[in-house]
Amino acid sequence: MRTACCPGTYDPVTNGHLDIVARAAACFDRVVVAVLINPAKQPMFSLEERVAMLKEATIGMPGVEIDAFSGLLVGYAKALDVTAIVKGLRAVSDFDYELQMAQMNYRLAGVETMFMTTNPTWSYLSSSLVKDVARHGGDVSGLVPDFVAARLRERTQGRAG
Repeated sequence: MRTACCPGTYDPVTNGHLDIVARAAACFDRVVVAVLINPAKQPMFSLEERVAMLKEATIGMPGVEIDAFSGLLVGYAKALDVTAIVKGLRAVSDFDYELQMAQMNYRLAGVETMFMTTNPTWSYLSSSLVKDVARHGGDVSGLVPDFVAARLRERTQGRAG
């Protein structure tokens, strides 16, 4: 069984993330969307909320499952017998960073990384940008699933300015 791992913080999940997951699911038998537990980051949504939003967003995507991990991605990937880590690339700046990570992951554990270019529709999209727009009262509909947009509105009400 060919298993892909799509790691990330997913704070929150965007339509760009979902595009990469769906496209990975078309190439692999199983796709594990792995939500990173990173104590150094201060996410807007808790781990449980991010996992729940991903589960809701990926209903109807066969072979896709949601999980969480901490520590080194390669250790997690090896434990799941991952065929490849799949990362989306929006721009050359993403490639510079992701190439270093891919080379380190291969060096540490022989785990392959596959890069998938982002659909041009979502090339500008990031979770950070979505949160910034939401914090300032902007409309994020069409950038994230509708239920995520609603949760962003709930979380940011009274913070616009």
